[in-house]
Amino acid sequence: MHPHNCPPRHPLPLATRAVATLGAVLAAAALLLTGAPARAQAWPAKPVTIVVPFPAGGGTDAFARPLFSVMSKNTGRQFVIDNKGGAGGTVGAALAARAAPDGYTLFMGAVHHAIAPSMYPKLDYNLETDFVPVGLVSSVPQVIVVHPQRVPVTDLKGLLDHVRKHPGQLNYGSAGNGTSHHLAGELFKLQTKTFITHIPYRGAGPALQDLIAGQVDLMFDGLGSSAAHIKAGRIRAIAVASDRRAPGFAEVPTAAEGGVPTYQVATWYGLWAPKGTPKEAIDAMQAELKKALGSDELKAAWANLGANPPNLWGADFGRFVGSEIKRWHEVVKGSGAKLD
Repeated sequence: MHPHNCPPRHPLPLATRAVATLGAVLAAAALLLTGAPARAQAWPAKPVTIVVPFPAGGGTDAFARPLFSVMSKNTGRQFVIDNKGGAGGTVGAALAARAAPDGYTLFMGAVHHAIAPSMYPKLDYNLETDFVPVGLVSSVPQVIVVHPQRVPVTDLKGLLDHVRKHPGQLNYGSAGNGTSHHLAGELFKLQTKTFITHIPYRGAGPALQDLIAGQVDLMFDGLGSSAAHIKAGRIRAIAVASDRRAPGFAEVPTAAEGGVPTYQVATWYGLWAPKGTPKEAIDAMQAELKKALGSDELKAAWANLGANPPNLWGADFGRFVGSEIKRWHEVVKGSGAKLD
């Protein structure tokens, strides 16, 4: 049929055309949204794994568990503690360094990791270049603790007399070669001109259990991991390695009060993320960490562990770690400490 002979077309009613146009617009928008990448959710959008490079029961664990319990409550997301002990905390550090930098694996290390570069000739990671520093979690003085029956003394002068009367007969447990427990012991021996045999363990938790059981004589421990055992009377605190008495432990004298003013050692704990973690995730981590550390719950928990909430973040925390690596290098060199 010739086009001119076709019956006339009736235009669609105005309302029908409007609906059709709106439908086309919505379809196009849906297509665009389907083809576009989904917008990233605010951190944390799923459970977060925290690599703790020591067995349960040590100082790192003592601070990690209450911290991430509070962060879990604040965010509504699960924070899973993954204990990976071995080689003075360096095994867990190497694993964390190789984790996906997506904001969902964090590393909670300690002063031990600033000592490790001077003790271990070949590490599978570099603390300063393979991680992004998030913030300092806590800092506590080292404390000299003894088994009350094996070492029947009540103060530092008594301990020094006992060690000198039994040369070569006493031993001390540590969280492992190259940890602050090990170096604190070597520094003590250097400054007091005494000798005590070093027995390395795979973490402060196992070492403490043997101290409590009377398998070793003493420890130079971070106050955080010894706190509960001191309060329960299972071990005896002789002195804190600080120029002032620790919060919550006013009855424990300082090393200076016991006649060794130069003996000052602190154990600190910090949080890192693998290199390459997005800045948005790092910023969110810091915000949540500050919020948790500022809570009344953690202020009370930290005081109970002999610590004050710190205030050191990001690049400033990174510079602090760098200075600690240099400082412990001098201690290792001066003490002659070696891997046992």
